This record gives sequence, C-alpha cells and structure tokens, in this order.
Amino acid sequence: MEELEFLVEILDRHPLDSLRKIAKSEGIEYYRLKRLYDRYYGKYVHVSVVLNLKRMGLRSFVGFLSVPPERLIEVASRMVQNPFISYVNPAFGFKNGLSVMFLVPDEQRELAGKMLEKYSDDYEYYEARAYPYSGDDNFGRWDLSYDYAVLLGILKGDARTPITEIARKLGKSRPTVRYMINKLMEEKVILGFSAYIDMNVHDRGVIGLTRHLNEEVLERFEEHEISVAVLPGYGYFLEWFFSSKEDLGSKILEFSGYVEKILIEYFESPFKEMNDRNMRTRYERMARKDGKGWRSILEF
Repeated sequence: MEELEFLVEILDRHPLDSLRKIAKSEGIEYYRLKRLYDRYYGKYVHVSVVLNLKRMGLRSFVGFLSVPPERLIEVASRMVQNPFISYVNPAFGFKNGLSVMFLVPDEQRELAGKMLEKYSDDYEYYEARAYPYSGDDNFGRWDLSYDYAVLLGILKGDARTPITEIARKLGKSRPTVRYMINKLMEEKVILGFSAYIDMNVHDRGVIGLTRHLNEEVLERFEEHEISVAVLPGYGYFLEWFFSSKEDLGSKILEFSGYVEKILIEYFESPFKEMNDRNMRTRYERMARKDGKGWRSILEF
C-alpha cells in the first residue's frame, strides 16, 4: 500500500508527463519509478480525466434496489447495458440487492425513477452533489460533436493513453487530437487529471446515509478512503472503501454511529468486469451521433 500511495502521489503531480520527465522533476531514480509503474499502473493505479458534469448537463445520482440474490448477476448485466449507469455492485443492508451510481441529463431528471423501475419495483434514489454544497443549479448542455464523446471515454479509461494511439482510435491527426483536448479544457469540460487507486485494492465498501453530517467522521476514518456527497433534500452520503483482508467489523460498527442507514458493497467479479466494460465506451453510447445532446436514459 505504501508503494501504491507513493505512485499515486507522484502521478497526481505529473499525470501526463513521461516517466523520465517525472523522475527528473522529482529527483527519483528512473528505473525505480519504472519498476513501480510497470508493477502497478493499469492494474491497481490509474490516471483519469476529471470532468465537469454540470457543464456537460449531467446530474449525478445514487440508487439502491432490492433484487433477489439469484437474480443479481442477471439484473446487473442488464443495467450495465445502459451507459448512463456508472457502477452496479451487490450491496446488503437497508436495501438488499444492488447499489448503483448513475448520470441523468438535466432535462431528463424526472425520468430517473422510471429508469430504475425497469430493474426493480422496490428502490430508492437520491441526487448527489459535491461536498461542500454550493447550491448552484445552473446546468449546461452537451453541445459538442460525437468525436468528443469518444475522446472523453478514452481519457476517462486512461488519461495517459499516448496521443498517437488516441489519434488512431479517432481516425484523426495528432495535432487535431491535441486541439480537441485543449478545447475541452478551455470550455471547462475537462477540469484536470487525477491519479487514483483502483477497486482491485479496495474490494469492499460501506455506504451510509445521514440527515446530519458529523465532520468528526472524516477525521476518524482518514486512514481509509472515504468520500462524501450532499444529497439535496435529504442529507449526506458517505462511502468508505477498504479491503476484505482487513478485520474491520468493529470499525464498521463504529462507522454506523455516524449514519442512520448503512449497507455493505462488494466490488468483485463478475461485477467489476461488467462495470469496467461499460466505462470504456459509456460516453460515446450516451451521446447522440448527430451531436444534438444526450440520448434518452429510457432507450436502454
């Protein structure tokens, strides 16, 4: 874990630079950095683009569906055919079945419940906003050509993909690809690039919902990865990642003292493979090929 965290910190500072340039900038032996990179990058560590979903006209949601155990894989495999669904994982707690994260175009936000009805007749969902909550409700719209949606999918999957490879996939020249990336940054669709540790390391998660956030929880669990989102009209969403190799029963009990609703997620095969396949092409499947916005979330 120390090596993983070291590599993430380095790549977070130099997300797109070559290893030789990083080694020189950081004063690190090149071959030491290359050994770590070859060992972990692409399997446990990734660099991804940070997108401005609000500028793209997309709202983020979390949902929880009751699904019988024997139907988990069947329902999840149907759900990941819908590119607007980001992740689907088995989860057990205040809802036994699946936890999902999904996106909805701003103009389609009233259809979120109808989309979930296709997979379960017992569900609950909440819009999720960044913490702390700014209250800004001004959403943009997707007004770029289809090629830009394909490009976002490539950068989301691996922002360190060589320009030559991106150009080949898009059927464009390298200068054109650089222009497209710069345009996305100038229009604030791309906010930056970030390194992260993959769920191959963190194969369990605890989700908690609470109407009132005690910020002490952020300090108490800082040795583990924890994320917070605001659920407008309800309260807060807490997600805490850890490894099944750790004995964290008592920690989960302690965590439950900070939330009113709790469930455990499992990030394992075949669900991880389904999520990964969905992520690679999701934006190009979400976008209309005529460049006139997003497709309907009910099409899939």
